[in-house]
Amino acid sequence: MTTTITFHGISTYEVAGPNGRVVFDPFFTKNPVATASVEDLATPDAIVASHAAWDHMSDAAALAIRTGAPVVCGSDTAALLVQDGVPESQIRRTTIGIRVAVNDLVVRPVACAHWSQATLADGRVISGVPISFVIEFEPDVRVYHFGDSALTAEMSLIGTMHRPTVGLLGCTQPWSLVADGGGQVVSGEMTPDEAAMAAELLGVRFAIATHYDDRNHPDVSEFLRRVPVRDTSGERVAFALDVGESLVIDGSEYEVRR
Repeated sequence: MTTTITFHGISTYEVAGPNGRVVFDPFFTKNPVATASVEDLATPDAIVASHAAWDHMSDAAALAIRTGAPVVCGSDTAALLVQDGVPESQIRRTTIGIRVAVNDLVVRPVACAHWSQATLADGRVISGVPISFVIEFEPDVRVYHFGDSALTAEMSLIGTMHRPTVGLLGCTQPWSLVADGGGQVVSGEMTPDEAAMAAELLGVRFAIATHYDDRNHPDVSEFLRRVPVRDTSGERVAFALDVGESLVIDGSEYEVRR
């Protein structure tokens, strides 16, 4: 059995395994580094949106409408999807702890230390609960998507309860998307070292950098350096994929493919 984890830029991943295919946090149209489009994707079994930020779900509606795939998300994200024309029958609202079965996939929403807020067309501002996810794609391949979470002690509990083997871990910012404002943003939701610590708390075998628009940014390189420093298992492997690259896991073997 094999599971293929493909990076589409920022925090968008397409993961396909024996249990099904999932698109995490679809963001293609305005993604400055995406090489694929919504039209290029195979029909997923599920679309999973962690929160209502535009760089995490702005193409969820287009993908759902084109493919008919169900969307698993929080309540404020769901409101945006309905506004954009996604039928209620395709949306499964959930929150931390409420597991959702989609065909052979079980989507496990877990704690996410972040925010989620949306502005509707009529000007109303609504808030919801941001979500991280753990999904099992085959026995012994369980993928954790951080959903923009900061480092939190709850990651240790997630590791104990759900035993993720792959961590998609934000270690920086997509700096080209950071808006101007008061003060200066100096890190992502997790620094490279915090992301490496998250990999340790979660206990993952594969630590994959994410939340970047530049594979060569110093933060990404620092994440690759810090993962083995924080690793007490001696078995963790760190990756930073280029857009369009895939990590293919085949039993005990793995490789990066273009």
